[in-house]
Amino acid sequence: MLTEEHNPLVLPLDEANQRLLANVHPSDWKNPEGRSVYDLLVVGGGTAGLVSAVGAAGLGARVALIERRLLGGDCLNVGCVPSKALLRSAHAIAEARRASALGVRVAGVTADFPAIMQRMRDRRAGISPTDSAARLRKVGVDVFFGAARFTGARTIEVAGQTLAFNRAVIATGGRPVAPPIPGLAALPYLTNETVFWLTELPKRLLIIGAGPIGCELAQAFARFGSAVTLLSNSAHVLPREDPDAAAIVQHQLLADGITLELGVTLTEAAAAAAGIRLRYQRADKIAGDTVGDQVLVATGRAPNIEDLGLDAAGVETARAGVVVNDQLRTSNRRIFASGDVCSNYKFTHAADAMSRIVIQNALFYGRKKASALVMPWCTFTDPEIAHVGLYEKDAREQGRNVETITVPLSDVDRAILDEEAEGFVRVHHERGKLLGCTIVAAHAGEMIGEAAFAITHGGSLSDLSATIHPYPTQAEAMRKAGDAYRRGALTPTVKRWFDRYFRWTR
Repeated sequence: MLTEEHNPLVLPLDEANQRLLANVHPSDWKNPEGRSVYDLLVVGGGTAGLVSAVGAAGLGARVALIERRLLGGDCLNVGCVPSKALLRSAHAIAEARRASALGVRVAGVTADFPAIMQRMRDRRAGISPTDSAARLRKVGVDVFFGAARFTGARTIEVAGQTLAFNRAVIATGGRPVAPPIPGLAALPYLTNETVFWLTELPKRLLIIGAGPIGCELAQAFARFGSAVTLLSNSAHVLPREDPDAAAIVQHQLLADGITLELGVTLTEAAAAAAGIRLRYQRADKIAGDTVGDQVLVATGRAPNIEDLGLDAAGVETARAGVVVNDQLRTSNRRIFASGDVCSNYKFTHAADAMSRIVIQNALFYGRKKASALVMPWCTFTDPEIAHVGLYEKDAREQGRNVETITVPLSDVDRAILDEEAEGFVRVHHERGKLLGCTIVAAHAGEMIGEAAFAITHGGSLSDLSATIHPYPTQAEAMRKAGDAYRRGALTPTVKRWFDRYFRWTR
């Protein structure tokens, strides 16, 4: 298999991962002979690159795609797909352990970690044909494996060939970065790129970072049986989310047995006789330390822009990545960018949506704007937190006359019946027009799409109220939010007129 001695593409090299590699970086692949000029040349084979390439080829464009490592990018290989496979197993464990609340007796629930990881690798390999080199070739994309480097404003070099293009897309994504903790760089540590290589469960797992990745994996490994300690300089988990929503997740993490060290500054990482020791200082200046067998770093991302020859192409960059305008065009008018390499939204669905804009703007002189996108997101803890649109604070800063309605799940029959009443649907509106929505629920990610649709199409809370929702479902909370708005619209004056009307009609 294609590996580098100190930087393998994937581990372990079992049957499932060999199937994965056969699709996303086949060992017998021969790069094609480059054609004269490509209508669209795509650098990077993650979601942003794949959508750009396949979409353009489907419209009849001559397309080339260059990938340095694994087609499918983070999402397939080290992100959404493997993480959600683990979370599904973790959820099954939690369901079994709390089954007694439903009158079901389940004893002796244990996690078979090697089997959990094997299932993850099998499912990932099963999904990988969608992102495979063979599929790309079948739909008309010339696939080149190797390191890409721009050599001019309209040329790029890969594996000894120089390819010319009319338009190009930089879709090289990002990578995890570790915080500057003294001693950490000298120690082995896990990131989202390597945690899915594990075959044995760490008895003690230290996780640095309380964002979505840190919280999701902390909960999963705790349910698998690891003693998990989550450390962060933030005062609470998921600091970018609605504080009330984050508090519910934080309460559940504690219930899952996770030790939280929040509001701390990590001062040193060092090898210890019993594993790896992290030292920290709390806000009150009191020092502390903790020891684990493995450390997972989940603190941030950096754009993959090094060694691309962007200066030669006249492409401006910044610390956050490739600089683009609202049409996703770079400082080189022939080159666009999409996905994590240029966006604050580090989501697969964001990369997909941006690349659809790139196809229109790059190939058909379109003027579609990235700022027009209504971007939902979800953190897949248990319960999940999903959000779309503005938070109340953001709306007020924009001068909006914002009002907020919260529907507790304890008011929703299905949530009560499911023993999942710890959560809420919270909507922000301006005179009934939906501005934003936060949902905390077992399946918040499945529910947020309704709010995203409403915001995208200028919908109102009255529209939600007038939409029939199946009963009993947790999504009925959206209708309840609409009903609450309509009840609030019954001003004292309107009520007096109704009173007169009913007296007159009796």
